[in-house]
Amino acid sequence: MTLGDQAASRAGPAPHRARIIAALGVTQIFAWGSSYYLPAVLARPIAADTGWPFPWVVGGLSLGLLAAALVSPHVGRTIERHGGRPVLAASASLLAAGLLGLALAHGMATYLAAWLILGLGMGAGLYDAAFATLGRLFGLEARQAIAALTLFGGFASTVCWPLSAFLVAELGWRGTCLVYAAFQLIVAVPVHLLALPRVAARPAPAVAAGGPAATPVPRRVEPILVLLAAALTISSTISAVVSVHLLSFLQAREVAAVTAVALGALVGPSQVGARAIEILVARYHHPAWTKVASTILVALGIVALWGRLPLLPAALVLYGAGIGLESIARGTLPLALFGAGGYASLMGRLAMPSLIAQAVAPSLAALLMEAAGTDRTLFVLAVMALLNVALAGALAAMRRAAKATPA
Repeated sequence: MTLGDQAASRAGPAPHRARIIAALGVTQIFAWGSSYYLPAVLARPIAADTGWPFPWVVGGLSLGLLAAALVSPHVGRTIERHGGRPVLAASASLLAAGLLGLALAHGMATYLAAWLILGLGMGAGLYDAAFATLGRLFGLEARQAIAALTLFGGFASTVCWPLSAFLVAELGWRGTCLVYAAFQLIVAVPVHLLALPRVAARPAPAVAAGGPAATPVPRRVEPILVLLAAALTISSTISAVVSVHLLSFLQAREVAAVTAVALGALVGPSQVGARAIEILVARYHHPAWTKVASTILVALGIVALWGRLPLLPAALVLYGAGIGLESIARGTLPLALFGAGGYASLMGRLAMPSLIAQAVAPSLAALLMEAAGTDRTLFVLAVMALLNVALAGALAAMRRAAKATPA
């Protein structure tokens, strides 16, 4: 047990888990739905109403993800010192401000500026910040709480895509943004402040000359940290590309548009189903094996799509299950490898490359599809997925070296 873990164990009785998970679960659904998943429904109406180029409208999300990447290390350090309560409340306020900015935007510059604010809210309030909050509250016992939270998050698109479509039809895209902004201010901010407990502040780590404050990583575990960051970033790259271009991949297989949408809908339930199974069996294995299973399932799904194998639904179920497990591994594997001390700061550092990948990967994939075609793009994704299996296997093989490692 690390010093940070010992401190966590002396912090007194754990806060009421069910209340905290339920509160974060609801706010996570609408944090994702009113930011990351927003352009899926609103981008076309915005472009049609304003006359702005569609790629620029969608590009607002990429700009927001870059802002989230830049702020994520600071978010992690802040949660490490002060807990997630003030950070998540600030995130909801930033999301509200960004959504208000979108609703009032009448020029592209204002629109993109609003996405920068939304990006700050995403960096301070999506999975990585929520996982860090749970780690700060529950220490090494946060694994089940993190897995349970991902069950809620899996319903974000299921809940918010139809809701957004209904609101756009009734109120227009500007009215939809205002409704989501009101939810963040009226519901999410008070929920974070009331449901999350205050935690004792921790002293800031010493600042190295010429560098930011950070928890030092012993040299013997630096290779594990690099492997972990690489594996998480590759997973984020694959999921970002597939989430944006899945319908194009399916239509390239001569699947009709309506059928492609129906097939794509299999991914969400597969994620939730895999997460539910993981919660039931998590006690029997190390989170490194969750990561291994995730990468294998994703690789099987992507290779099946690239190889034009029959039974497309099976390929998408495998891919969805793998992505579902990835969300759990993302939160629980760093905790298991490096301990609870410094976990929030570590999550902030690990989030940065993943968010950058999510911001740029769909655009790069679109350029590759334009230049080389869909099959070669899927081939590149398949190679990346297989490489990730190797990285996850290496992490599983090296995990014993991290048992006595301070975070």
